[in-house]
This record gives sequence, C-alpha cells and structure tokens, in this order.
Amino acid sequence: MAAATAMVIMLAALAILAPSARGLDRAEFPPGFLFGAATSSYQIEGAYLEDGKGLSNWDVFTHTQSREINDGRNGDVADDHYHRYMEDVEIMHDLGVNSYRFSISWARLLPRGRLGGVNTAAIAFYDRLIAALLEKGIEPFVTLHHFDLPHELETRYGGWLGAGIREEFDYYADVCFKAFGDRVKFWTTLNEPNLFTKFAYMLGMYPPKHCSPPFGTCNSGNSRREPYVAAHNMILSHAAVVDNYKRNYQATQGGSIGIVIAMKWYEPLTNSTKDILAARRALSFEVDWFLDPIFFGDYPREMREMLSSNLPKFTSEEKRLLQSKADFIGVNHYTAIYAKDCISSPCDIKTYEGNAMVQAVGERDGVAIGRPTAFHGYYDVPEGMDLIVKYVNQRYENTPVYITENGYSQLSHNSMEDLINDVGRVNYLQGYLTCISSAVRKGANVHGYFVWSLMDNFEWGFGFTVRFGIYHVDFETQERTPKMSGKWYRDFLTGSRPVDQAQTLRADS
Repeated sequence: MAAATAMVIMLAALAILAPSARGLDRAEFPPGFLFGAATSSYQIEGAYLEDGKGLSNWDVFTHTQSREINDGRNGDVADDHYHRYMEDVEIMHDLGVNSYRFSISWARLLPRGRLGGVNTAAIAFYDRLIAALLEKGIEPFVTLHHFDLPHELETRYGGWLGAGIREEFDYYADVCFKAFGDRVKFWTTLNEPNLFTKFAYMLGMYPPKHCSPPFGTCNSGNSRREPYVAAHNMILSHAAVVDNYKRNYQATQGGSIGIVIAMKWYEPLTNSTKDILAARRALSFEVDWFLDPIFFGDYPREMREMLSSNLPKFTSEEKRLLQSKADFIGVNHYTAIYAKDCISSPCDIKTYEGNAMVQAVGERDGVAIGRPTAFHGYYDVPEGMDLIVKYVNQRYENTPVYITENGYSQLSHNSMEDLINDVGRVNYLQGYLTCISSAVRKGANVHGYFVWSLMDNFEWGFGFTVRFGIYHVDFETQERTPKMSGKWYRDFLTGSRPVDQAQTLRADS
C-alpha cells in the first residue's frame, strides 16, 4: 500500500509537470525530428574481458589509477548492458524514442587495432543490438570514439599524440561502415574531442593522465602543447574518416556523418570589453577549436595568437582533406557559465578554460547564473541552449545540428525516494526542450535531441557517485526503475496524460 501511495504522489506530481500543461508538445517539432536517449560503450556495457574484447585505455586506467576515480570503482560491469541489451531496448521502446545514440567499443571490435583481427563476437553483438533497435522502430545513431580506445594503441602511439593513430582510426571506422553501414544512417566520428583532450592531456584527469604545472602534477606531459597535438590528430582522423565515408559508402548506404562537440555557453561576467572578449575567446577555445578547421580549413585566429608554436599547422595536403567537412554537428550542451578575463586580472587559470586565459564563474554579484546541479560548475540555464544553437548555425553555414547530449546530474548518496522523484531533472528537461522548440520555430536548423542518459551509469572520473539517468539503476542487482523524468519524457513523446495513470493506480490500489 505504501508503494502504491508513493506512486500516486509521483504521478500526481507528473500531472502538474505534464508537458501539455507547461506549454510543451511534441507536435511542435517537425516531422522526422529525432527524439532519443544516449549512452556510451565503456559507461554501460561491462563484460570488459568477455568474448575476445581487448583492454581499453579506461580498463587499464581505472585498474591502475583508481585513486583518480571518485569512488575508486570501474566499468568492469557497469550496467551489464552487454548481457541486458534486450531489456534496455524494451525500455527505449516503452519510452517512445525513435532513435538511440550509443558508441561502439573500439577495443571490443579490434582488440589490437588494425594489426590484429576483427573480433567476430563483437560484430555479432552490435549486429544483434542494431537489429533489436530497428525491429522496434528505433534509429541507431552511432559514435565511433567516445573516450575509449584499445590500450595497445596507447602503448604503440602514445594514444592520440602519435600521428600513426590516424590510420588506426580510419581502419576501425572502415570496419564499422562495412559491417553496420547498411543499417546505420547516422555516424559520428568523435565525441567531445575538445573536452577529452583537455581532460587527458592538460588536466591529467583521463587516461593517459598527462599534465604539467600549473594545471597539475603528472609523471609526464605538457599542458600547453599536448592537448593541441592530440586535437590535431583527432581533427585529421575525423577528416580521413569522413572522406572515406563520402567517397566509398555514402552513395550506397544513404547515411550521414558528423562530429560531436562539448559546448558550454559563455556569458561575459561584466559588460566590460575585457570580459566580453573573454567570453568570445572561451567559445573560440571550446567550439571553434575543432569546428573551424573542419569547416574553414584552419584554427581560429584567437588560438593562433595566444598559443603560437604550441598550435600545430595544417599542411596544404591536410587542408585538402579537411574539405570533406561534416554533414551535421552534434552539440553536447549542459550549462551556461560566466566568463571572466584573466589577461588583465589575476585569477585561477589551472582549470578547463585556463589556456584561453579565462576563468569560468558561476555567480555574479552573489547570484548564481542558474539553479546548481550535482556537477560542480553546471547550472540549469535553458536559455543557453538557444544561444549556443544560434551561434553554431550562424558560424557554420547553417549545418544541421543534433543535440546529442543534454542532461541533469544527481548525487548518488541521495535517498532512493529523491533519486526516483527527480523533480529537478524534470524541470531541467522541460526547460531545455522548450528552448529548443522555440529555436526550431524561429528557424534554427536542429534535427534531433538526445537526453543524457538513458540510465545511470559509470560517469568517468566521478565513478558511480553521480547519476544522469532517466532510469535508476541498482548496480548490485542491475534492476532498472523509471524515474519521474523517465515517465515525463515518455509522456511527452507518447502524448500520454499522467493524471489518467494516477487515477488508474488509485483504482487499482
């Protein structure tokens, strides 16, 4: 009886927060708009040594550098999606999503890179997953690299620091196109390479844990140079893969290919010229860093001026390769933040924005930019979504945009009741989707939205201490339970009315 009463309370709250009651309706979005949920291989699959999978950089990192993970845990099992994928596809079907963004484990598919054989068990697994999705009318939206790569490539090339990894990535992508391209119509080459390179080669928080003072103390690294060397190799890897896809696969397979970039919106802390320029500079070091070479053939002027010889140069041949560009841009957007200039004023530059000489600030005159979330420095500022989409559309030739990640974090130590009754996440999603709807009606070239994440999972350096899922996962039993946000998203996507469900539950109890 107590459980039924709790469910009635949840559904009553959902009735209050129902999309139709808050002015948000799926019908406002154009036909064919993709609505989905997102995950990544290392964060959910588990089965880290099963069926011929090789060790990934994250397998090794979490086992040898466990102190770098908040709770000292790893993704050996995670959500056990490798064994429970059918259950997870059923969850997606129940939600009413028409697309699912996931990544392929490079180390599962090619345990030793191109010098070893293709793991047929991995091909079979992703074949089964893709078939299950398509059977339910869910479009696969596949990422090739979401932070994890075969550990052997770290040893052989120094990861993304060695130019040889470009050929490895091109080979890996080609295997995927051949194996899955007849059914996968949406490909992304790299997920958040701008964030990954800073965390791996500037701040030393991700494998291979490279950094140097003042950003950190690691056994090796150069925080002023290595992030840009790695980024250079990633940009050229993207270019080679897109060129291959467009020349050899796109006409027959009929798909499209893009890249996913992490994008905060930076608002000037004050109306001073120096802070206005700082906000612009932060965007240049965040967004333009990767997208300018892909669309315009070179790095932005602000970066060239500030980094000088630490920023690599493209050869004329490489610039020709970059002409393949991208069919779409994936935007991972979670927050807006204030930007404070650090060129003319002393401030802490040992941070994510430090190489741009910018400090990210969450408050102005004692007032937070938005409601804080469990992630430090991440706030609920839905208007930032409209601004970042407008920026990308205007700067990059109105290239189609997909919101490939957007989500809200909770601390895992919260009570089960608070984790399930996640009103903060419902308000967050409702606010951001309302802004996307408004932007689309005003002409923004946005074609899809993916909530991060389908379910609670291993959140990189945070381990299992924070939760982004719209489904709760008990990591001891692997039981999946819909949160209030999951029910809200389902009701938005399917047009259900939570109040009717609440009345039904009362009758049943």
